[in-house]
Amino acid sequence: MNLHRRLVIAATGIAVFAAAAAAIALGSPAAGAKVSQTTEQHPNQVLEWNQIFIETLIATNTANSSSQRLGAIVHTAIFDAFNGIERRYTPIFVQNVDGNGKRLAPPGASRRAAVIAAAYTALVALFPSREAQLSDSYAASLAALSDDGGDGGRSRERGIAWGTQVARAVLAWRAADGFSASYPPFTGGTAVGQWRPIAPATAMSAQGLAFTTPFVIESNTQFRPGPPRALASATYTEDFNAVKALGRRTGSTRTEAQTELAPFWEGNASVHWNQAANQLARANHLSRSDSNRLLAVLNVAMADTAFTIWSAKRHYGANSAEVTWRPLTAITLADTDGIAETAPDPDWLPLVATPSHPEYPAGHPALNGAAATVLLGRLGEVQTFTLTTSGRPSQTYTGISQARADGNNARVWGGMHYPSTVAVSDAVGDAIAEYVNANSMQRGHP
Repeated sequence: MNLHRRLVIAATGIAVFAAAAAAIALGSPAAGAKVSQTTEQHPNQVLEWNQIFIETLIATNTANSSSQRLGAIVHTAIFDAFNGIERRYTPIFVQNVDGNGKRLAPPGASRRAAVIAAAYTALVALFPSREAQLSDSYAASLAALSDDGGDGGRSRERGIAWGTQVARAVLAWRAADGFSASYPPFTGGTAVGQWRPIAPATAMSAQGLAFTTPFVIESNTQFRPGPPRALASATYTEDFNAVKALGRRTGSTRTEAQTELAPFWEGNASVHWNQAANQLARANHLSRSDSNRLLAVLNVAMADTAFTIWSAKRHYGANSAEVTWRPLTAITLADTDGIAETAPDPDWLPLVATPSHPEYPAGHPALNGAAATVLLGRLGEVQTFTLTTSGRPSQTYTGISQARADGNNARVWGGMHYPSTVAVSDAVGDAIAEYVNANSMQRGHP
């Protein structure tokens, strides 16, 4: 399929149909899900610490570009700690057995205590400024376990030791993944169509993502999309005129609702989609084991999607022959593009501030595609959940695909992306989510 043609232009505006027509097979539907016995007296520690992760992202105002990697680290630690005791699935990183086939998790270790310790250890290392708050949550979470098995607390202590060991191993692994290395500033170029920073920015932001080692996929080029549409193509002209009309700050053809949704969906994608997953896991009564895999697949797929997208941004942005400039640059400099159908507007401004990295491919739509694909495949379409963004009214959805579509369309309504880029990028996230689900955390153990 030509992914660029997933764009549909309507008489009153443009709608980006990047969502899949139907849920894909990402495991059993909710109807067949294992129902937990979670109550207020027996909380689901996986969901409890996922919520703490969400709250930590919000409290620290962590950038969206950093959040997917952080979520994958936390949930890899949680998954491997729980699974090392349960041994239902293949691990993400920390093995269940040693080279001699000997089980690594101590016998009788508490899975619940392991989750708490793994999550706490990872979060304190990643968010040291929140140590006091996380320590309070840790103490309360452990206290709720009572003595966890009637063995004088030995099961709990073994779980704590194992969870801590797993988290430290995951943290050491990811400390050398390339994200925090130093790279020369990337400024694109000044060729017609090529990305260049928009003041006050002076270089590409979060460039380290382009060189970060993935969690599950083979490389950050495995799912790299093909080149963007050419400057002389009909698709580019359609893209240009659609975002020029819909994405402008004033005088736009947007509806009032679209104007509200654009800045809402500029919020942190990891916060939004973890909020959705957490609420839906509770509503569908997923067990700890099922919640553990759902959240691990979600966060790992989003992280590997972010690395793929930033690698492609860096790759295509360095090529003077590819169209990677942002709408703000394209519209104000349209008198240089040689296209009669793209009239310049030197006063044009986007509704939402333009981020400092190449336009193609698009980060948020790819993350929307990955997250929605995970949730659709596991839980099905008809679900109700509420998303929040700091300083904005909350948004309640009754279907996963509608949230995905709003999040994707918001990039055009906000004036940051072209419609065809949104469609291509959503498809990248979709494909990565399918791959992660099919090739990691599989049933069976050594």
